[in-house]
Amino acid sequence: MRYIFLFFILFSSTYSKSFSFDYVDKMPLSREKDYYIWRFLSQSTTTKSQAIKIVKGAKRLNSKLKKAYFKKIGKYPKLSKPKPKKATKAQKEAWKRKVAKSKKIKTSLNPIEALLKEEADMQTFIFNSASKKERKKFNHILTPKQYQKLTRSKAFNKSIKIIKKEKLNYIAKSFLFAPALKNALNFSTLFELGLNAIKHNKSDIAILYFGEARKKAYRANLKDQATFWLYLLTREKLYLKSLINSEDINIYTLLARDKAHLHYPQDTINPKLIKKRVKGFDITNPIDWAKLKEKIFDESVNQKRLALKYASIETVGHYAYIQSHRSNYKRDYFPMPYRNILKKLPKKRQALIYAIARQESRFIPASISTSFALGMMQIMPFLVKDIAKKKGEKIDLDEMFNPYKALEYANIHLDYLTSWLYNPLLVAYAYNGGIGFTRNILTKNRLFQNKNYEPFMSMESISVEETREYGKNVLTNYVIYLNKLGVNIRISKLLKEMKIAKNVDNFR
Repeated sequence: MRYIFLFFILFSSTYSKSFSFDYVDKMPLSREKDYYIWRFLSQSTTTKSQAIKIVKGAKRLNSKLKKAYFKKIGKYPKLSKPKPKKATKAQKEAWKRKVAKSKKIKTSLNPIEALLKEEADMQTFIFNSASKKERKKFNHILTPKQYQKLTRSKAFNKSIKIIKKEKLNYIAKSFLFAPALKNALNFSTLFELGLNAIKHNKSDIAILYFGEARKKAYRANLKDQATFWLYLLTREKLYLKSLINSEDINIYTLLARDKAHLHYPQDTINPKLIKKRVKGFDITNPIDWAKLKEKIFDESVNQKRLALKYASIETVGHYAYIQSHRSNYKRDYFPMPYRNILKKLPKKRQALIYAIARQESRFIPASISTSFALGMMQIMPFLVKDIAKKKGEKIDLDEMFNPYKALEYANIHLDYLTSWLYNPLLVAYAYNGGIGFTRNILTKNRLFQNKNYEPFMSMESISVEETREYGKNVLTNYVIYLNKLGVNIRISKLLKEMKIAKNVDNFR
């Protein structure tokens, strides 16, 4: 028994700080406080009464908080929600009429015929509120006129998601019709229908959908995304010119510059700061960061003065964050901190770390995500423990707020990822979604093969939106940083490599 105890002491990968109830309770309402509530709930010394009280101070209950509370109390916590606004008498009556009509149509002898006689909003209400079994009765091919009528209903965006998820393939054939000129489809729906049309060799319909998506794009990068696909399908120079003139830096605008043999944007900003640090501000303290965030998003605070206050080498991430917010994210900051450590690494690894850090935390050392990914490199607690165990060292999770420790652990993790994945796009997918997820998209989903419109079709087909966009952003960052480090690399070259499996991964 004595030897088992010694083994545990020597090889335990984590040790835990102890947090008092008062210390955590006094923290401002924030994601950062939620993390410390989780830490407090996880302590063996925390009593049931303390757990019940402390969880009331949470901003958001994620799965980790719920599990820690359940382990302590035996049931899941609930946050008090504001009472919904009461419906008026007229609204209640209207709802009753809708439900009654819905029931009548769903139980009729010919549900699809009865449904199609209704107005578009009623059709989508009935379809969306039906059960999975009931919706199968509506699985029929629509006429172009019937389809266009439905596209005028905002709720049809939800209907399309349901149709795809439940594989109602007969209705789905209608997606190859053109939408109404004045349709209510949103950008996301229009873009997905454009991709769907390409997969069915209907490039003329795809052009219609991408054109509509371009009109409804609510961010520059989304407009560039639709424009890029219009260029791929038409090869019209006006679309290429639009991408080159875009103010946003993304994979689509960089690819356009490659096509036109132009330099990449030269106005990316790597702040050169003189002051070493900000007095009274601890970059490793998540609560200091939480308080600063409140000021950044407070319209009464002079943002120019705030930026000047945090213009220091140690707080370059905070400074860039404030300045980006000040410019409404129109100025592109690409800080390159911690050169004393990173310059010892190969330039490709430096660029990869910078690319990930910029996307994950904007170089904020005490950053915490909603799922409690920690620090500048946003490493999940389970991964911190795994790396610490393999290193044979004891570590508290809060040590991830030390940027040098975060860089060390991220570099170790990247060693593992890059032993399987050789292209920065795939490494980005794995860093965000996990190595198993990335293996599956390559082997089971059979993405990134040498087919038409590759690798772009596969990049747009990643099922998890967060990972899909994360990969694009990290790849863009990687190319910008690698060029800043003196390596002349073009994004088109990296994407061209994706067509040949042996060049990019060790799974196929």
